[in-house]
Amino acid sequence: MKINIAGDFFIGDKIDEPYDLVKHIIPFFKDSNFNIVNLESPVSDGLKKDRILKTGPHLNGHPDTFRILNLMNINLVTLANNHIMDFGRKGFEDTILGLESHKIGFVGAGRNLKVAAKAYSIERDGLKIGILNFTENEFSIAKVGEPGASPLDIIENIHQIQELKRNHDKVMVIIHGGHENYHLPSPRMVKQYRFYAENGADVIIGHHTHCISGFEIYNSVPIFYSLGNFLFTSKSKNRSWYIGLVIQLEIIENQNIKFELYPVLQNPNNFEVEFAKGTLKDDIMDEISRYNIIIADKELNQTNWSSYLIQNSKEYLNGFSPINIIGNRIIRAGFRRLNFDRLIFQKQNLKEILNYISCEALVDGSKEVIRHILKK
Repeated sequence: MKINIAGDFFIGDKIDEPYDLVKHIIPFFKDSNFNIVNLESPVSDGLKKDRILKTGPHLNGHPDTFRILNLMNINLVTLANNHIMDFGRKGFEDTILGLESHKIGFVGAGRNLKVAAKAYSIERDGLKIGILNFTENEFSIAKVGEPGASPLDIIENIHQIQELKRNHDKVMVIIHGGHENYHLPSPRMVKQYRFYAENGADVIIGHHTHCISGFEIYNSVPIFYSLGNFLFTSKSKNRSWYIGLVIQLEIIENQNIKFELYPVLQNPNNFEVEFAKGTLKDDIMDEISRYNIIIADKELNQTNWSSYLIQNSKEYLNGFSPINIIGNRIIRAGFRRLNFDRLIFQKQNLKEILNYISCEALVDGSKEVIRHILKK
């Protein structure tokens, strides 16, 4: 069985002719047994009042999204991501109804936590493949009685993988996670994804970072840390925003999974997607090889991770800043220029923050208290 898997897919509402976005790559997807992309937004007629309380942008897909997915012969979309609940229950329900009416399968989200965690199965010529999809814990996670995405939870995920392995020939794990615009996995990600491989996953595929990363073969299991954007109609200053990967898996019973990588490029002006060729393709593959070398070297990966954190320390600390309560963007920027945060981020306060985000008991309690307050 040949399966194509692509990264983040989002078509906004300012596109003149959506078909033009994918016309160059349709034949490739038509020629495959099964195709998967990550649908990085709801597709809904929801209004501003339907938006959930969160940080970051609220995404809502173009009404033609489902038609374009059909044109590309997309069989399955992954929904476990940080945007699927951007327009609340209304946006989620509209998306599920749209997928069902266009006969497109989905995995990684559901009308409650139990349903969201369900796997998707493909059976063809006696070969049975199970697909699991989960995302890092942000604003979209399903609850016991509420819709949303299946969460990254190492204990639950291992149970899911092992259970699926009992009655499937191969288990595919697709994870939405990582650090935006950073080309490498954190040391924690490497450790965790390898643990999934040790417990029954036959292939692991990541996206979310909006840039490509490297891959490794761990205990005969291919692990792809990020496919980058496949089609994402928002502008960016980063060249890496417009480069993605499509993985073609070749799955044969009782054999290790084989694969081929196909770099894709988005046109920065009109977002049309086409496959990279010639020296452009060679340059991207060389870039991936450099990431692979770093991923394979534990110390080198840790060094790169530490360097990234130092360069972006202010961005991480900003999340704890009381300046964020100021609604006016200009006034907020003024306070930042005055370095008002230095009064808050004294060592004693940072020590307390570290304790609250490190100690399991404090994390458990803090999360539930904050959720309760936000609900009220």
